[in-house]
Amino acid sequence: MKPRDGIYFLLSLPSVYRLFRTIVRGDGCRVYLSEYVRPIPGEKVLDIGCGPGDILEDLPAVDYLGFDINPKYVEAAQNRFGRRGRFFCGDVGLTAIEREAASFDLVLATGVLHHLDDNQALSLFHLARRALKPGARLVTYDGCFVAGQPKLARLVVSRDRGQYVRESAEYAKLAAQVFPEVRSFVRHDLLRIPYTHVILQCDNAGPLPSGCPPPRLSATLLPSAPE
Repeated sequence: MKPRDGIYFLLSLPSVYRLFRTIVRGDGCRVYLSEYVRPIPGEKVLDIGCGPGDILEDLPAVDYLGFDINPKYVEAAQNRFGRRGRFFCGDVGLTAIEREAASFDLVLATGVLHHLDDNQALSLFHLARRALKPGARLVTYDGCFVAGQPKLARLVVSRDRGQYVRESAEYAKLAAQVFPEVRSFVRHDLLRIPYTHVILQCDNAGPLPSGCPPPRLSATLLPSAPE
């Protein structure tokens, strides 16, 4: 278990988290979006673990629904981006998308899977697949371990506040239990600090796998900011 005080507590505060990301990320977010997410204006986007919603700074005009388990992050996202999207507070098993199943063009899980154990990660993949239209896709982005990784990058990744950082192939193996087509990309150059990421592109092609459990569906909807 990693400690949950000190820097880990501070990062739970939206302003500190946003400052930290600004310092370390450089152009990595734009690279991630332009090369792997490739959002299209007008798409319907579900953002699992949206944090304070900062990705909206770099997204085109989309129909955006974000949720996060941290109420402080969700409140900050609502206050800053409430006119550009909807925001829920809940975890991967507590999201109110039942009325919108199979309607999303794109699902994002940016920096989420390494905070989830295998069962929770599988719940996220099942939820994403049920949310997506046929032929649409899930894109994930997480710290990882990989053979030949620079020693300093491996050390920094090992100190991440997420408790379930995996070998890059382990993320893909989990996704492949739910999605018929999974592509994996490893990058060492998306932050200003030494770090290694794995990006998964999971395509929703073909019928849902037999026995795919439905996600539990409930959440707290925060009202939209007034126009």
